[in-house]
Amino acid sequence: MIRVVLPTPLRTHARVGNEVRLDVDGTPTVDSVLDALEAEYPALQGTLRDQVTRERRPFVRFFACGADLSHQATSTPLPEAIATGAEPLLVIGAMAGG
Repeated sequence: MIRVVLPTPLRTHARVGNEVRLDVDGTPTVDSVLDALEAEYPALQGTLRDQVTRERRPFVRFFACGADLSHQATSTPLPEAIATGAEPLLVIGAMAGG
């Protein structure tokens, strides 16, 4: 079971609570977690990544175990603590501006 924490606007959009729990087959990666998230909550399709290129949206960041995974390949296996559900994968909406 993978735990995912979404930013408030996406929680509202998907009508979910603070954390969602997902079953992911095989070794979990950001891609496989997002696949499962979009399958379970179709309203999120296209919000975290482009639907055609599957690239992360510019102001979306992924954190796991205190590390920013945003610029790693989305096919990289997630840390063991994420895979076991001990820690959540955090999806953060980045801010810009001055």
